[in-house]
Amino acid sequence: MQQINYPNLDETLYTKQLTNGLTVNLLPKKGFHKTYAVITTDFGALDLNFIPVDGDTMQTMPAGIAHFLEHKLFEKADYDAFALFGKYGANANAYTSFTRTSYLFSTTRRLHDNLDVLLDFVQDPYFSAASVAKEQGIIGQEIQMYADEPNWQIYTSLLGAMYPQQALSQDIAGTVPSIGEITAEMLYSNYRTFYQPSNMNLFIVGNFDVAETLAWIEANQARKEFAPSQPIQRGANVIDNDVAPAMVLKLNVQRPKVAIGIRGYDQVPAGVEGLKYSLAISLAFDLLFGDTGKYYQQLYNDGVIDDSFSYDFEAQRGYHFATISSETQQAERFKATMLDILANAMPKLEAVADNYPLIKKEALGSNLGMLNSLEAIANQYDGDLFDGANLLDEVGLLEDLTFTDILNYFKMFIDASQVTTVTVEPKTAVDDAE
Repeated sequence: MQQINYPNLDETLYTKQLTNGLTVNLLPKKGFHKTYAVITTDFGALDLNFIPVDGDTMQTMPAGIAHFLEHKLFEKADYDAFALFGKYGANANAYTSFTRTSYLFSTTRRLHDNLDVLLDFVQDPYFSAASVAKEQGIIGQEIQMYADEPNWQIYTSLLGAMYPQQALSQDIAGTVPSIGEITAEMLYSNYRTFYQPSNMNLFIVGNFDVAETLAWIEANQARKEFAPSQPIQRGANVIDNDVAPAMVLKLNVQRPKVAIGIRGYDQVPAGVEGLKYSLAISLAFDLLFGDTGKYYQQLYNDGVIDDSFSYDFEAQRGYHFATISSETQQAERFKATMLDILANAMPKLEAVADNYPLIKKEALGSNLGMLNSLEAIANQYDGDLFDGANLLDEVGLLEDLTFTDILNYFKMFIDASQVTTVTVEPKTAVDDAE
């Protein structure tokens, strides 16, 4: 078992790859009563094209199958995993993103029992035609519910504008027609391909004994038989089309809203350097659009934006992008101002260099604060994406980032030709009639 020490943070991470390929990360936290565990597979909504481990031909799966599989894993022929977690005093959940699927629980007692439940239900799939048909109805209702949620529609529309005709333009849950195509055989094929232990990691953080907990995990895995690990052959994720033109949506909202997307067309550096890149781009947006900056203050004072203004940067396997959005009664002015800043981002960034020490200090404070959240620590772990780097590593990387780094990385990312907008206007009675 490898020990990774963080003396400045008084933390030690213990990590080990088991004989079956599963990567285990253990981070004991003194003074905490709760323990949080999450097992993740490097498989998400984007992974629709792949060669199954038991085949030799590229297959295309229906949109939403990763999310569907996540739902179905909890239900077995003779028990429901949620009920077992409840019996042992744990709160459990799961989520699917574009690139990964995670199953988790938190508990203050019976950690051994709950770990066994987690590992057992995730590693023992059960799908039948009847249970699939039942789930199609349940998830279909969920999809229709989100279709009536304006913020979700705006977000998915913006992704579709940045990545037209790509898997990112489709809802993580799929559509009612696409999930209607899913069969039990498809679920098993996806499961065998992507739920190999070598494509998964387990992260546990909180109040536990490292040696004892690792022994429990190893004993659980030793009781099971796993097929030999096989390489995963995904379809190429080639983004070679332009972003879509600006679009206008009519939705059931009280106030207009503008969302701006900036698609990354550059190559994110590999390994830990990629995490450094991600942190640098986020800091650049803090410098340009943070609430202490001149652009924010001017727009706020002029009533162009309010507390709904937000921005974000996301980097995952195969894609990276930034978003800026706000409710506003002055949509055209907001768009014009934001697009001007983005078109002239490098000189505008250089002009606020004096603010960098403060922005960096705020980011460090935020990250240090997150170290008090067991969920934040475990959920920030991206597995192989950044060579196993985690939230503890982010603190050191932030400390070392210079303003020159910010400029160099942001110059790689920002490209005015990769910017698009979605404007949302309140739907009127005339629109409903049409």
